[in-house]
Amino acid sequence: MSLKIAVLGGGNGSYAAAADFVEAGHEVRWWRRRSADFQGVRDNDGIDLIDHAGTRTVPVTTTDDLALALDGAQLIVAPTPAFAQEDLARRLAPLVADGQVIYLPPGTFGSWMMMKIMRDAGCSADVSVAETGTLPWLCRKQGDAAVRITTRASSLPTGVMPARNTAHAIALISEAFPAEIGALDDALSGALMNAGPIIHPPLILMNAGPIEHFDRWDIHNEGTQPAIRAVHAALDGERMAIREALGYAGPHFPLDDHYNTSNWMYGNLAHDKLVGSGDWHEKLNLHDHRYMSEDVGLGLAFLVSVGEWAGVPCPVAAGLLAIASAASGTDFRAGPRTMAALGLAEVPVAELQAQLRDGIA
Repeated sequence: MSLKIAVLGGGNGSYAAAADFVEAGHEVRWWRRRSADFQGVRDNDGIDLIDHAGTRTVPVTTTDDLALALDGAQLIVAPTPAFAQEDLARRLAPLVADGQVIYLPPGTFGSWMMMKIMRDAGCSADVSVAETGTLPWLCRKQGDAAVRITTRASSLPTGVMPARNTAHAIALISEAFPAEIGALDDALSGALMNAGPIIHPPLILMNAGPIEHFDRWDIHNEGTQPAIRAVHAALDGERMAIREALGYAGPHFPLDDHYNTSNWMYGNLAHDKLVGSGDWHEKLNLHDHRYMSEDVGLGLAFLVSVGEWAGVPCPVAAGLLAIASAASGTDFRAGPRTMAALGLAEVPVAELQAQLRDGIA
């Protein structure tokens, strides 16, 4: 079935989404805040999509008019960084309509936060916000008019806010993506699948010396050594313990599968493909790169706060968060995506899970 899809944002994932959806036969409108940001794409008459099948130019329809992008769209895909979700929710609040599904790949509990912001802004539409555990593409932009997709996700476990709309949302998302879209219990379960706060904090903090010393450093190749993998495993164990304490059943998609099997969200030994592409051999700034600002400042801070809320010890996550705060001079525990900042720290688990199921009034 051909869908009407709005793609929001201008990062790596938005380029990949726009190109993939058009090539799959969907009707796509791609929105960015500033029309000038599309100049390279317009000059090129589309996006150069580079993947295992070669290189081809995919024509795309672009706009800086959000109302136009959303008009008639069944699915709204927003692969933006989590720190852009608050502004996006405020822009969406007066424009979304009944039945529309907003997909955050991944979300960092942006599903709940965006719904709360939209409701507080007066939005009464029966809209769904869904989130999954990873970006559906391992990809990097190659200039202003090209994107290289190293591999695509084979499984995207997805939670929906409110969960009463799960069947409708999953059906639409499944039409857009070739991956298996596994329905989770609710949006918090989806947030606790987020791989970024598990993969990236150990890689950047335990590689801080070479990152700051060398012009470029591949944290996924030279930077993925046994000691770091051990920290990955311990950190991921805490994530899975939190999921189990909240009653969420497996599969939990352990990160170990990303390195050793074809069972993880990207499948087919994606880590080897990632290293082989060379696209992640890059210069990293430990103060404002999204691995710090998003995966630590929002994602890891959220994970630590959920562990405390659920009564699950997470010393590795808390320790990494403390080290990151010291290294960057930022108190990430006081960040905007903790349970306290969201106003949920004192909300009983059963009460929040009822809200996740039925929605925010």
